[in-house]
Amino acid sequence: MTRRTFLAAAASLPLAHAAPARPKLTEFAYAGVSLSGGPMAAQLERLRRHYLALDNDRLLKVYRQRAGLPAPGDDMGGWYDADGFVPGHLIGQFISGLSRVAANTKDAAAAAKAQALVSGYAATLGANDYPFAAAKASTTWPCYILDKYEIGLLDAASLIACDQARRLLPRVIAGAAPYIPGHVYDRGPDSPKQAPYDEPYILPENLFRVYQATGDRRYFDMAKRYLLDVDLFDPLAAGRNVLPGKHGYSHAIALSSGAKAYEMLGAPKYLRAIRNAWDMLEQTQQYASGAWAPQETFVRPHQGELAASLASTHDHFETPCGYYAHSKLARYLLAFTADARYGDGLERVLLNTVLGAIDPGADGEYFYYSDYHAQARKGYYKRKWPCCAGTLLQSVADYPLNLYFRGPESIYVNLFAESEVRWSVNGVPVTIAQHTAFPTSEEVELRVIPQTSVEFTLHVRIPAWAGHRARILVNGKSVDAAPGAFASIRRKWRKNDSVQLTLPFTFRTVPIDDRNPRTVALMWGPLLMVAIDPPPGLAAPTGALLSARPVPGNPLEFQYQTTAGPIRLKPFYQVRNEVYSTYWSVSL
Repeated sequence: MTRRTFLAAAASLPLAHAAPARPKLTEFAYAGVSLSGGPMAAQLERLRRHYLALDNDRLLKVYRQRAGLPAPGDDMGGWYDADGFVPGHLIGQFISGLSRVAANTKDAAAAAKAQALVSGYAATLGANDYPFAAAKASTTWPCYILDKYEIGLLDAASLIACDQARRLLPRVIAGAAPYIPGHVYDRGPDSPKQAPYDEPYILPENLFRVYQATGDRRYFDMAKRYLLDVDLFDPLAAGRNVLPGKHGYSHAIALSSGAKAYEMLGAPKYLRAIRNAWDMLEQTQQYASGAWAPQETFVRPHQGELAASLASTHDHFETPCGYYAHSKLARYLLAFTADARYGDGLERVLLNTVLGAIDPGADGEYFYYSDYHAQARKGYYKRKWPCCAGTLLQSVADYPLNLYFRGPESIYVNLFAESEVRWSVNGVPVTIAQHTAFPTSEEVELRVIPQTSVEFTLHVRIPAWAGHRARILVNGKSVDAAPGAFASIRRKWRKNDSVQLTLPFTFRTVPIDDRNPRTVALMWGPLLMVAIDPPPGLAAPTGALLSARPVPGNPLEFQYQTTAGPIRLKPFYQVRNEVYSTYWSVSL
C-alpha cells in the first residue's frame, strides 16, 4: 500500500458521529506541579542528568548512516544499531521524555537537547520522508516504532513549542504508511504479515492525539482503524478475560488506546473494557508489588502460575515499560471515574516497581525486569539500549502528573510527596504546598495558599491500606476519613489553612495467588518489603513477620528474629546491590 492510497483509504472511512466523553477530572499540566523532595524527586533529578549526558551524534548515527549523511560518533550497540533488534527505536521516546522534563522543570538544556534531536532526525528523512533507521525497522517493527516517533513529536510540539516537530508529524506518518498494515491484528505467530510481533493495536491513542493537534480528520479515522475491538475491547467489555497468554506490555498499553477511544468517541464499551481489564489485572495477574506478566505474558487465572513463576524465571515484570502502561491506564480511569481505587493501584505500582529501578549505566545499560525469585539481585538487561531505556525517562518525567487532579471548583490530592501545585479557582490563583517525608513518614501536611479567600473542594485520597485509623485535621479540627475513598473538604479557604493527614502504616501479608495462600509477600503500608541476605527457603510464622521491629537509625528497615538469627527487611524500592527475597512460605 502506498502512502497516498493509505491516507486516501483512511479519509474514505465513514465519519461516525463522535460524542466525546466528559472526564470528571483532568490532569494538571507538567508546569503546574513541582516535585521538591523525596525519592521521586531524587530519581527524576538523577535521570535528568543521565539523559542530558547522552551523545546526540551517537543517537542520530544510525539515521545519518541510512540517509548517506556524515555520521560521527561511536555506534550505540545493543538494540539500537542498523543490525540491532529494533534499530533506532528510542529516539522518539528520548525526545518525548526530555520535552516532559523541560516542561516540568523549566530546564533549558533538556528543551535544547530535544530540539536538537528533532532537527537532527528531520535532516535524515530525505525527499521520500522515509522515517525509519534501517530496513529492518520498517519491515519488522513499523507500527511499534512509528508510535514512538509520534509521541516524541507530539510532546516536542506541545510542551517545548517545537514548530519543526509539529511540521514533521504528517511527513513521518505519510512516510511510514507504505510499511504499516491497512488493518489491525493481534500480535503473535499467526499474524498475517512478515512481522508477526509488531503491534498495530498500540497506534490509536497517539493517532487520536495527532488528530487533536492537527485537526486533520484522516488521523481520527486512522486511529479507529487500529482499535483492537474483536480480540480485546469487545470481549473485555463483555466481561470475558482474554488477557491470559497475551503479551503483557503491548496489550496493557493498548488499553490506553481504548481509554482514548472512549474519550474521543464516547462509546461506553471502551470504558467498560478498560475498567474490566483493571479488575482482571488486580484480581488475577498482580504480584504484591502491582507488577504483572512474568516472562512478559499474562498468566491463566486460578492455576497457580504466578506462584510457579517465582521459581521458573527471574523475569517477573518488564518494569519501566509495564509501569508506564499501568500508570497511564490508572490516570485515565481516575479522570473518567474519580474513584480512589485507581489512585491506590497507581501508588502501589509506582512505589514498588519503577521507583526501585536501579540507575542506568554509562553506556546503554538499563534496568528491565523486576525479579521476585528467591535470593535475587537487581541488575541490567543483557543487551544495551532496550525498550525500557525509553519508558524509564517517560515514566519518571510523568511523576508530577500522578500527584494531583482537578475538577470543577475542586482539586484531588492523589499521591503523597513533597511538592507544590498551582492553579486558579474562579480566577483566584491558588497554591497547595505538600510537606511530607512519605513514605518514610506517615504524616502529610497540605498548606493551602490562595491569593485571596476562595471556596472550593479539596479531595484527599485515603488509601485502603491505611484503614480506619487514618485521620485528617483541618486547622486542628477532625474531618471524616474513610479508607479507599477521597475525603472531601469544601470550605472557603484562607491563606495558610492547614490540612494534616496521618496514614498509619502496618504490616500485612499478601498471598501470591488463590492456589498458594501460604506463599506471601510482606507489605508495610504501601511498601513491598523484602528480606535482605536471606537464607534459602525463606519461611516464617505469620506472626513473626507481622511483629517485625524497626532497626534503630535506619528508617524503613525492620528485622524479626529466627532461631538462626535476625532477618533484616527493607523496601524493594531502596534495594540496590543487596541479595534479597520477596516471598515467604508462612505457617500460622
